[in-house]
Amino acid sequence: MLNPLWLKTFQTLIDTGHFTRTAEKLYMTQPGVSQHIKKLEQACGYPLIERYNKSFEITQQGIAVYQYALQYAHNETALLASLHNDDPFSGPVSLSCSGSLALLLYPKLLDLQCKYPNLVIQLEAAPNKKILADILSGEMDLGIVRHLPKDGRYATKPLGEEALCLMMPKSKAVSSLTQNHLQSIGLIRHPDVEHYLSLYFSTCNEDALRDLNTDDFPHTGYVNQLNQILLPVSKGLGFTVLPYNALKNFVNRDQISVYQAQQNVVEKLHLISKKRRPHPARFQTVINEIEQILNLKD
Repeated sequence: MLNPLWLKTFQTLIDTGHFTRTAEKLYMTQPGVSQHIKKLEQACGYPLIERYNKSFEITQQGIAVYQYALQYAHNETALLASLHNDDPFSGPVSLSCSGSLALLLYPKLLDLQCKYPNLVIQLEAAPNKKILADILSGEMDLGIVRHLPKDGRYATKPLGEEALCLMMPKSKAVSSLTQNHLQSIGLIRHPDVEHYLSLYFSTCNEDALRDLNTDDFPHTGYVNQLNQILLPVSKGLGFTVLPYNALKNFVNRDQISVYQAQQNVVEKLHLISKKRRPHPARFQTVINEIEQILNLKD
């Protein structure tokens, strides 16, 4: 590696064309300048200047080293400038959340990126367990989870809430649910159905449903793609429990009935990141947009 001090001295010598002026500009002695040039030539293995009494001419190798010194100085200046330039509208941000939230957030985040093209947003739909793992590994910058991890390695922040709904075919809608009616319809399973169904039945404040779980119903289908889960429900093949956002983005939502329980069921949402990891300004730009989307949702 070439010594940056020698490169600076050589660049200044070529710029001034004189050893004495170089020494004055760099607050060095003239022998010190000569020593730097000699050491740089030794490191390069070629003479960089041809000396003629009190003047000199730069060699072909010297021209190459001079161009390198200029580029080195430019790169150093750019680096130092970038350290002070924490642009809130430029750079990558990766976010991981549930599929239902991704359906809600992605169009608005794309609008944000269209407004600030240098802000590159990566959104991944993933289950809770993967979100947590990806935050710790550094693969994801930010995550949105349904329940707080009991792990001191995460920084957490309340973000809002998401409504859960029991959805059934419109042709089989009723005003009061019973276990028998749900058993006659059957359950459409999906990766989060156990969690959603258990939370819904235990929170909806209906005695007939409180102690039920997925094993109490015949399973009439399984889908692991969020945008397809409601398709068998719309065709009369079963019921399921999902966040309301899934219904909002479903094409045939007019074929789906949402059961009106005695008490609305909501799930708290939390923003997580790796603890003690510095947050660039662009992270806050995305967080502010997410908070606005969640506050404005109907």
